[in-house]
Amino acid sequence: MANVVVVGAQWGDEGKGKVVDMLAARSRYVVRYQGGNNAGHTVVVGGKTVILHLVPSGILQPDCICMIGNGVVVDPGVLLHELDVLASQGHPVSPERLFLSTEAHLILPWHRRMDMAREKALGDQRIGTTGRGIGPAYEDKVGRRGIRVADFLDAELLRERAAAVLPEHNRRLADYNEAPLELEAVLAELRPLAERLRPYARPLVRQLHAAIKAGEPILFEGAQGTFLDVDHGTYPFVTSSNTVAGGACAGAGVGPTAIHAVLGIAKAYTTRVGSGPFPTEQDNHIGKFLRDVGREYGATTGRPRRCGWFDAPLVQHAAMLSGMTGLALTKLDVLSGMERLQIGVRYQGWEEFPAGAAALGRVEVEYEEMEGWPESLSACRRWDELPEACRRYVERIEALVGVPVTILGVGPGRDAVIER
Repeated sequence: MANVVVVGAQWGDEGKGKVVDMLAARSRYVVRYQGGNNAGHTVVVGGKTVILHLVPSGILQPDCICMIGNGVVVDPGVLLHELDVLASQGHPVSPERLFLSTEAHLILPWHRRMDMAREKALGDQRIGTTGRGIGPAYEDKVGRRGIRVADFLDAELLRERAAAVLPEHNRRLADYNEAPLELEAVLAELRPLAERLRPYARPLVRQLHAAIKAGEPILFEGAQGTFLDVDHGTYPFVTSSNTVAGGACAGAGVGPTAIHAVLGIAKAYTTRVGSGPFPTEQDNHIGKFLRDVGREYGATTGRPRRCGWFDAPLVQHAAMLSGMTGLALTKLDVLSGMERLQIGVRYQGWEEFPAGAAALGRVEVEYEEMEGWPESLSACRRWDELPEACRRYVERIEALVGVPVTILGVGPGRDAVIER
């Protein structure tokens, strides 16, 4: 197996965790390269659901080493809590199997406070952020005010860096009528977290390149989806990092020649959490059916997802942005029982993809109707076991997107997958 980037082709929540878990069985390393604990990847193991936020989805494969790359922003308390939960579920994670880049930036108490204060102040114009401090942490990173894992592990350096930036953050919080943070209280909260995380932290770039040189297979795991990308998504209703496949290079510290394939993940329909345009949204009985049958609630926040038909122009554009060589189509089983299906095939009057939220919010979608199938897909494990109407649906998506569908998800279980 080659070095593969796994990237969401819609607005996130496409089922990347399950696919990464499956492919991790054939990989030596899984590297998370961007985002923070605003992402939630769900894997069902032995009938039990495991939800991951910062730890790469490959951690459930016993022979896989997982890395949290420099492009991720890490809330140390959240990461440690996640490790505690995994241990309580029978999946203890040792420092020999999880590495945290010393170059990764931290989400700190002032970031969470600022995130919530800003979103509250926006009122009806709010972005739909999870309020976990991801955006403000990336702002500090770019503004050269950030604190990295390496700083965090040096008590004196942490004090020096926190003392330098806290006054500015307190001034900003005061603008939102928020109480200031006290330096000593913040340090008292952070010091025990630093000691617990110390065994996991290390420089990763040379180790990763040694693995590349040795020909060991590597998965690069992204969070969220293409249209939450800060450059290419439905701006300003986006996240704060580059979610496209190119982000793997900067977020892990490898060159583009180290990437051999890009696997896009898309649902067999479309969902979105939070605000922003959604051309194929069905705010009706169809959307309710998809939400109820697909259990479309956020793994991180529990928020109900907006649901709609598969949007081929959207996924085709995502495939172009990331250079996708294959597509995994998940939750195909959710469509069972629908008599007729619709696929959004083009945006009327638009020759180019409408960049940004304002333009995408004005499109009218032209649909193509297809026959549905009544049969359950839960027992299918080969392509030829799928109903004929289901196969035609998948083949039509392939033709519209221009990328071969190589993996099909036909149920929530770990083994409910068809590989083509």
